Amino acid sequence: MNFFVVLSLLFLLNACSSAPERNEKGSVYSGGKGNLENISAVKSQLMQLHKEWKGTPYRLGGLSKQGVDCSGFVQVGFQQKFGLTLPRTTDEQRTVGKSVSKNNLRPGDLVFFKTGWSTRHVGIYIGNHQFLHASTSQGVMISSLDNSYWKQKYWQSRRL
Repeated sequence: MNFFVVLSLLFLLNACSSAPERNEKGSVYSGGKGNLENISAVKSQLMQLHKEWKGTPYRLGGLSKQGVDCSGFVQVGFQQKFGLTLPRTTDEQRTVGKSVSKNNLRPGDLVFFKTGWSTRHVGIYIGNHQFLHASTSQGVMISSLDNSYWKQKYWQSRRL
C-alpha cells in the first residue's frame, strides 16, 4: 500500500474523532443554561436544531453548516441549544454524564454506535426510538434506532 492509501484509511478509521476543543478553563465539559430535565422543552429544542441543520453535509472535522461530523454536530448542538460545552470527539463524549440503558432513553441522551473496527458514531436521542445525527451518507438527519443497521451497531447511551 502506498502512503496515501494508508493515510486515507487512518482518516476513515477515526471518523468523528477529532482533537477536543477546550474552554478557557481547560475543561472539555461544562454545564450551562440548559435544563435537560424538561423532556418536552428538550425535544422542542432538538427538533429546532434538526430544522436548522437538516441536510448539512458530513465533513470530517467540520463544525459549520458547510459541513459537520457526528461529534462536531453534537458538540455544536448542545452549545447552541442548551449552553453545554461538550468534548469534541466521540471517544471523549462517551465518558460524559452517566450511563443509561437503551430502554430508559429520553430526549437529549447521547447514543453511541460502533460502526467499524475502531470507528464510533454519536447522535442525540429525540424520542420514539429516533435520534438526530450527522450521517456520513446523508448529512444531518433523523434515523431510527430500530433500523436494522443502527440496531446492530448500537453500543451505549449517556445522560448529561
